[in-house]
Amino acid sequence: MNQSQNQTIQNPKPSYEPQVKGPEMNDRDRLNDVLATEKYMTDSFNTATREASHPALHQDMLTILTETHQCQYELFELMFRKGHYKLEAEQQQKLDQAYQQFSNYSSQFPYPNNGMQQ
Repeated sequence: MNQSQNQTIQNPKPSYEPQVKGPEMNDRDRLNDVLATEKYMTDSFNTATREASHPALHQDMLTILTETHQCQYELFELMFRKGHYKLEAEQQQKLDQAYQQFSNYSSQFPYPNNGMQQ
């Protein structure tokens, strides 16, 4: 493989899906609609959680937010397994460079134990 090209990571699309998309809704369209709704809900629950003024309400909203994020992630994973999403693998050298660049910023954090592994 050429070093300048990234590898595409993708599952095959289901054989029952047509090669050319028609106007009717199919499984991918439905999953896309639910995924978009989940993304909208995570944004909304994030705001509600952040602004909850009562500790019990805050905790309940945080639980719902976490569950909504998990549902969104599972929908994405399902769509990826069904071949509706593809990912581009990055070269290890670029990942190492980005890690080094951002780990150097840890000295600017206001707290000494910043959670980054050395």
